[in-house]
Amino acid sequence: MSAQIDEPLIVQQVDEAAFTRLAAAFYRRMKEDDLIGPMYPPDDWAGAEERFAGFLRFRFHGNMGYIETRGHPRLRGRHLPFAIGEPERDRWLELMKASMEETAIPAAAAGSLFAFFAQVADFMRNEPAAG
Repeated sequence: MSAQIDEPLIVQQVDEAAFTRLAAAFYRRMKEDDLIGPMYPPDDWAGAEERFAGFLRFRFHGNMGYIETRGHPRLRGRHLPFAIGEPERDRWLELMKASMEETAIPAAAAGSLFAFFAQVADFMRNEPAAG
């Protein structure tokens, strides 16, 4: 998980619509996942998907819609109520990788975007490492 994050490349190759498609593909997988799917409120899948897409549009394209409706991302704080260890992190990344492939994120950008996702997913861990 040590690849470099090339933000200008991501911005150039992954437009806001692609982030919306990526979030949709990801949440389709999340609904079916037995490990991390249950962490999501069953009555708010559409909201969770839109918040994630909005975060990505904000993070990489500066679209302020997310900030206007949610405020500062506070990602770690918002994820603290959920037990997130290595298995959950790894599954999240597995689902995200499949979603990037499904939505045809360009290969160069996908590598850099995955490095970003790996960094964030690891930061969300709040359970001790197995061992």
